[in-house]
Amino acid sequence: MLLAMIIVTLVATLAAAMTWRQSRAVQVEAGERARAEASWILLGALDWARLILREDALANQSGTNWDHLGEVWAVPLAEARLSTFLAAGRGGAASDDDSGPEAFLSGHIEDAQSRYNLYNLVLATQQTLPVERATLARLCATVGAPTNTADLIIAGLRAAYATSPQSGAALPPADVDQLSWLGLDPAVVARLAPFVTLLPMATPVNLNTAPAEVVAALFDGVDLGAAQRLVEGRRNAPLAAVANAARYFGQGVTIDPARASVNSSFFVVTGRLRLDEHVLVQRSLVQRIGTDVVVLERRRVAELAENGTGA
Repeated sequence: MLLAMIIVTLVATLAAAMTWRQSRAVQVEAGERARAEASWILLGALDWARLILREDALANQSGTNWDHLGEVWAVPLAEARLSTFLAAGRGGAASDDDSGPEAFLSGHIEDAQSRYNLYNLVLATQQTLPVERATLARLCATVGAPTNTADLIIAGLRAAYATSPQSGAALPPADVDQLSWLGLDPAVVARLAPFVTLLPMATPVNLNTAPAEVVAALFDGVDLGAAQRLVEGRRNAPLAAVANAARYFGQGVTIDPARASVNSSFFVVTGRLRLDEHVLVQRSLVQRIGTDVVVLERRRVAELAENGTGA
């Protein structure tokens, strides 16, 4: 009798273990399938954004070659149920009876050249470095960063990106969020983040899309008030040429076309997918070369539960 009870207990234990493992395998498979589906959806959203930027490039070729915040690419996609897009593709209306999990898609395209490119400091020569340093110093002062922040960034970036990095040099940051690798306080990085970027080549700032803080930092002798007048003026009349910015500035301000522009080549595409209780955000850096839009980098920046905790 005792032996029979032991055998029954062992069988029950093994059955429970097998059931748990099978249930766990189903959960893992479902999770992997959901991640794969999410990746495909975000990839489709990225391709859609590339098409928008390509159409804008074609329009630039046939008209005024500028990029500004009144164009189609700058209009964000408000969160919408994914079935709405699928129904539109089928030529019908979305159905409340559509099977599958609730999925909502949103996103936006940002002009990467609306920010000051810190990589300009890496490529700066002995002649151009003082001008670039002054720009970064003014921007740091505007956001209330410590007085040594600009020099700390310059020294760290030039050491990290050196052809033969010295022992102890920080790894080259691939994104602004990684500037803390250079010894910056995370709070300082957070203040600078909305106004700076790291692109793979030197780039001018687009005066049609840059915030007032960046415009003011770019030019010696331009304060935030003058920069804000430019920002307000371009809403109704985008700048068709860099020289047109002079009407917002005082006399004696030098506008270098190598450091300022009215069009852009680099953009950041952000796609946000809300699937059941999870939120997946993907950020992609693209470069527009003629009418081709090339994806340089794709990075998943967040995967959060609806309550804000990590997934």
